[in-house]
Amino acid sequence: MFRSALSALFQALPAEAVQAHCDGPCGVYDPASARVAAEAVLSMTKKLKGMEAPAAGDAAALATYNNTFSRYVAIKEEEATKAKKELMILWTDYFKPEHLATFPDLLDTFWKAAKLCSACKVNIDQAKAEELMASVQKIHGMFWQSKGRNDAWVTASSTTHLSR
Repeated sequence: MFRSALSALFQALPAEAVQAHCDGPCGVYDPASARVAAEAVLSMTKKLKGMEAPAAGDAAALATYNNTFSRYVAIKEEEATKAKKELMILWTDYFKPEHLATFPDLLDTFWKAAKLCSACKVNIDQAKAEELMASVQKIHGMFWQSKGRNDAWVTASSTTHLSR
């Protein structure tokens, strides 16, 4: 009874069709979240490459080493996954076919960046992590140019000294 009354109401008052650019049309996009995640991947990769295994026979040091190593690997993989997700949102929800006229290498840039995220997950490769940062920086430039802005590329690990 209630269902048929509700159905009749919807038939009498149909909702207007709307268009949305994504699942939740918030309109808030920013490559900064991909940059933070990619930067964490680079940081963890550097830390992993800098680790030295303890001397043989020191079980406590080996346990600490293994714990730290596995935590860094887990963080690196998690952040690479986040970077890929954030890039995919920009690629699939923000950028539109009309952007290809301005950025003919847009699809290839995103595809390579996504591949670099995967490579950074499965390897401890500083060159790949630095390539990922360069790709994210390129996407940052495309994104802000598409908005008619020229926002500076700033990383969390950059050292900036402000004078007073």
